[in-house]
Amino acid sequence: MDINPEILYRNSHRVVSQVSLDFKRDLHSKINWNARIIGIKGPKGVGKSTLLKQHIKETFPDDSKVLYVSLDNMWFANNSLADLVEYHYTHGGTYLFLDEVHKYEHWQTYIKNIYDDYPTMHVVFTGSSMLKLDKGEGDLSRRVAIYTMNGLSFREYLMFENILQFEKLSLDDILKRHTQIATAIADKIHILPHWENYYRHGYYPFYKEDLPGFHAKLLEVAQQTIEIDIPFVEKVEYVTIQKLKKLLGIIALQVPFTPKMEELYQQLETSREQGLKLLDLLEKGALLGQLKTRTKAVKQMSAPEKLFLDNPNLMYAYNPSPEIGTIRETFFYNQVSRTHELNAPAKGDFLIDGRYLIEVGGADKTFKQIKDIHNSYLAIDDVEFGRGNKIPLWMFGFLY
Repeated sequence: MDINPEILYRNSHRVVSQVSLDFKRDLHSKINWNARIIGIKGPKGVGKSTLLKQHIKETFPDDSKVLYVSLDNMWFANNSLADLVEYHYTHGGTYLFLDEVHKYEHWQTYIKNIYDDYPTMHVVFTGSSMLKLDKGEGDLSRRVAIYTMNGLSFREYLMFENILQFEKLSLDDILKRHTQIATAIADKIHILPHWENYYRHGYYPFYKEDLPGFHAKLLEVAQQTIEIDIPFVEKVEYVTIQKLKKLLGIIALQVPFTPKMEELYQQLETSREQGLKLLDLLEKGALLGQLKTRTKAVKQMSAPEKLFLDNPNLMYAYNPSPEIGTIRETFFYNQVSRTHELNAPAKGDFLIDGRYLIEVGGADKTFKQIKDIHNSYLAIDDVEFGRGNKIPLWMFGFLY
């Protein structure tokens, strides 16, 4: 066993020195970086690794006490995390940044041991959106500050592209002050062309690496999530992986739709319980969205009223010409569900926080379907400005 990890230190220095500080996600400023154990979870490809490297570069001009390492590095084939921690500690290290932590078996126990045995060591780790802190193994729930990182909001995309710098909006801002806000933005840019670009490629920051090949790369990300990330966290069998792929393929060509669950179970050759579990796994893997009634939402395993792919970028990866109505609803679901509770209402498309009824549509959409319902609104596409309870759809992309 060769526990000399100098190659890891060289790689850490190299990747940190190369990262750009031109754009940082809002989450960076929200994290309490002084906490001893910090966890950041989120879908593959949304920028968790970049966030760690940016923090190191910005905070530690002298990185002699810092190590960034991905736990899927081949070095761990012959060495343990415990060996690395001991080496880092005895050589003056006080900060350890661990990427892809879910790929290391019994990671919770190891991190708990670091917390208990190395009181001067600070650890920041990232992992899959499926990451969970089990109370059974190494109970980290009382020790770790956990944060969730989503893909770029429409607002962040505009900042990422250096198109517009604008503050985050509250739901109350959007419902009550949307005309005033839209006017302020229209004085600076024409918003609609950028919205169209966003729903094609703007949710995952890695689109900038290779825009022509982005959707092919995104399909690879979805496949890796099913074949690698989900099995690492849930220990599922090969047959389950195949059914997850089949299920995602079925849904991708039909979303958003109200599923006939029995037909879906038959197509997958599975039971109701297993079928619902498959949907749950795809949702936790940030590939799928489920819209349920408020009654069903409190139940652990219940059938959804409507299914979505997680975001419009995924829609374009699976179908080069998705229907515009599908894009609109998926965009709204994706952006609003990150900060608010969304449920399926009796009338209309979405119920926000059990209080606000939303119907999504094009510029000619009317209140016919939600007429005379208190706190009802239209989220309208293809308009820069709204009026009264008609709100531009793009504005819901400014919630985070």
